[in-house]
Amino acid sequence: MKKAIIGRKLGMTQIFDQNGVVIPVTVVEAGPCVVAQVKTVEKEGYNAVQLGFGEVKDKHINKPEKGHFTKNNLTAKKHLREFRLDSIEGIKVGDEVKADVFAAGEKVDVQGTSKGKGFQGVIKRHGQSRGPMGHGSMYHRRPGSMGPTSTPGRVFKGKKLPGQMGRVTVTVQNLDVVKVDMDKNVILIKGSVPGAKGAILKIKSAVRASK
Repeated sequence: MKKAIIGRKLGMTQIFDQNGVVIPVTVVEAGPCVVAQVKTVEKEGYNAVQLGFGEVKDKHINKPEKGHFTKNNLTAKKHLREFRLDSIEGIKVGDEVKADVFAAGEKVDVQGTSKGKGFQGVIKRHGQSRGPMGHGSMYHRRPGSMGPTSTPGRVFKGKKLPGQMGRVTVTVQNLDVVKVDMDKNVILIKGSVPGAKGAILKIKSAVRASK
């Protein structure tokens, strides 16, 4: 059965396994989340669950959001995320989802917004190589040829050029859950996950097994 939860990235650290091997981990505050809505095939056309995470004052939400929570007698939440599930059997509005929904050894997919890098050139943005750095080169960090001259006489669509880098939705698949600490309500995930400290993450059961 697929499982999911909303989390907040707290940062990275390292722990040691039973053999004394260092494991780099990302510390994620996972929940507690509340089920704000349950969607069904009969009504919405697909099975999904909407989770709410993080406290927020009523004055900081608009009327539609306030009505969404008031209708189900729920306390307003700052973040809402929807997760499609194969089955929603036994799930109802108001249920609480905590970090123990996952266990050590499970595989998860983590989705978040990557760090913004601003406007960058082709070397940093696309990994292209620079030209000779001699004074007579006249070509150092530019993007390269813009294409043919008279035919077709235009820049091809998809040409790798300078531009905005980062701040996009990124999903990292098949990460290992190393430890679940219910006392602190955190999940330790092996490796790095998208986003800066404080970033909101969607943590889901892995959709495909690692090779």
